[in-house]
Amino acid sequence: MLSHDRPRVGVVEDDPIMGESLVQWLSVEGYEPAWWRTGAEAMAGLQDRTPDALICDMRLPDMSGEDVFRSAVPRLRAVPVLFITAYGDIDQAVRLIRAGADDYMTKPFDIREFLARLKHLMERRPSEAVPVLGGSPAMRETEALLRQIAPIQSFVLFTGESGVGKEVAARFLHSISPRAGAPFMAVNCGAIPAELMESELFGHEKGAFTGAHGRHEGYAERAKDGVLFLDEVVELPLALQTKLLRLVQDRLFYRVGGERPIEFKARVMCATNADIEKAVRDGRFRQDLYYRLNVIPVRIAPLRERRDDILPLARAFIAEHALAFGSTVRGLTTIAEDALLAYTWPGNVRELRNRIERAVALSSGPWLGPNDLFPGQGRSSAGEAATSLAEAREATERRQILAALDQTGGDVRAAAERLGIGRSTLFEKIKKHGLQRQADEQA
Repeated sequence: MLSHDRPRVGVVEDDPIMGESLVQWLSVEGYEPAWWRTGAEAMAGLQDRTPDALICDMRLPDMSGEDVFRSAVPRLRAVPVLFITAYGDIDQAVRLIRAGADDYMTKPFDIREFLARLKHLMERRPSEAVPVLGGSPAMRETEALLRQIAPIQSFVLFTGESGVGKEVAARFLHSISPRAGAPFMAVNCGAIPAELMESELFGHEKGAFTGAHGRHEGYAERAKDGVLFLDEVVELPLALQTKLLRLVQDRLFYRVGGERPIEFKARVMCATNADIEKAVRDGRFRQDLYYRLNVIPVRIAPLRERRDDILPLARAFIAEHALAFGSTVRGLTTIAEDALLAYTWPGNVRELRNRIERAVALSSGPWLGPNDLFPGQGRSSAGEAATSLAEAREATERRQILAALDQTGGDVRAAAERLGIGRSTLFEKIKKHGLQRQADEQA
């Protein structure tokens, strides 16, 4: 989400006719243009306020556009940069792209193509906060379910592999519910020793056991009118499962050593990465408690099943950690994107976040490559590895086709021209990559 109502676009252009034309077109398209005629003006303007995109001419009266860009990289971070020039060549374009620029156009250019490219770059811009759930079909469906159940108080059981974001989904559900202003108390049932779990969950009275020097309020009490979130609930000892059943059934509990029942007002959400039904069959989890907790089951899909989320999440994590570390890292190389898409992600979103954090912390350049993300693993890095070169090319081709369809509004003929291939060839590739639905939706 952008930080202001109209996306702000900085224009660095000394030609008055070109500058005025760009400002007018950008204004008509809903952008807020800021026009700087020299490199010095641009540097001062960028220091005052960072735009959401930068359009920069290559030749300026006092310095080159490349000089402006290289000087401003630390402030620009994830801001997309589009260079325009009447004198550019392919070598210059490649050098700028490697240095961190996003796109390059040679004058004179078609204003419609210019606006389409700018729109595409703006849509690729990482959000300022990590996406809560994700934009893949699987996560859009999950978000729709969470929004549907937010107003009600039924028990919710989140299932899914470790690292998929079960607690993130639970916190999102809490944030859109009527209880949003109340506490969200998260308890990792597998991380607390069994002998301490009852006291941590329900609290204890002074003198209840050796070392109990005062009254202690447990998670159930501190949750108040909010949420008690029990992560890895299958790890609860059977004795505590019995007390948890009473908690959710009678809405009452006792502190350890206490004689007065305490009313329980919070909503209960649970999560597990284990096969809870197998745990019931094996006698490790109470069947009656399972039926109580599993009123609304919500499965969070693993990252390998929602590959559309990989790159948006990666870009968001890059923006987050670059800001936290004061890093100049701005994004991923195309090869790195292919490696991320090819990897199987056994650790799911948690692994993706950790790999991005480490890469941003240790990188010295603006773009992260495969070796930054999978250090010391060579070709085996991306999917136990990485895919073959042919698979990487397939992933790149698919992304380029999707981008062309998006830029042309689903016009296959125009997309084919943009890609430099025949219309029938593009139809075959659309079919090969399973993109018929995307082409139909955009048409």
